[in-house]
Amino acid sequence: MAKVFSGRLYLERRIRTAVLALVLSAQAGYGFSVAGQQESICEANGSIYYIGEWYFLDSDHCTQCECTAEGASCARTECTSLATACIHVSHYPSDCCPRCEKIGCEYRGVVYELGQNFQPSECEQCTCDSDGIARCLVADCAPPSCVNPVFQPGKCCPECKDGPNCYVDASHTQVIPAGEPVWVNSCTKCRCHDGQDAGYWEGNHLATCSHLKNCTPKLLATQ
Repeated sequence: MAKVFSGRLYLERRIRTAVLALVLSAQAGYGFSVAGQQESICEANGSIYYIGEWYFLDSDHCTQCECTAEGASCARTECTSLATACIHVSHYPSDCCPRCEKIGCEYRGVVYELGQNFQPSECEQCTCDSDGIARCLVADCAPPSCVNPVFQPGKCCPECKDGPNCYVDASHTQVIPAGEPVWVNSCTKCRCHDGQDAGYWEGNHLATCSHLKNCTPKLLATQ
């Protein structure tokens, strides 16, 4: 009976040892050779890696591991910040971190190089700064000195092609040049404001007029 008990106890110990080894193998990435001799390996990505081998996890391309005698030793790669001037970022499936494909400034759908000066319109002067921001100066046009300004191609501010002028009255039907007084009819003399007058070009751009007393304007000939 002693021999039977001793043999059974030995078999139970062998079984417990084998089960424990299998548990440790599953947890730490150990395997066994056919002969039963323990061999250190790591299993990941559906593959087997040996001590000293490095690999990235298929499930997380930012995690790199080394197979060691104690099992897989892994660390996650931290991506560096992209340049603030990056305007085109690509994400490749095989890469851990995003790539900056192009730097510059994007302004109203148009891409400009860093440091580039550009004029998106007649009234704007812009520069693509190193931080990827387009900074612009917008022209501040002075009020035109006429009531019929025109915009010339390639110029921001309107110009008085016929020189300074104003309306005779609120009807806005008659325009006279600025400077010397103008007789608008036989009884009425008007003068446009000029740059020396207070309140220059404020209001309705109307002339200042004086009328002769007891004067009846001559009627214009009717057609």
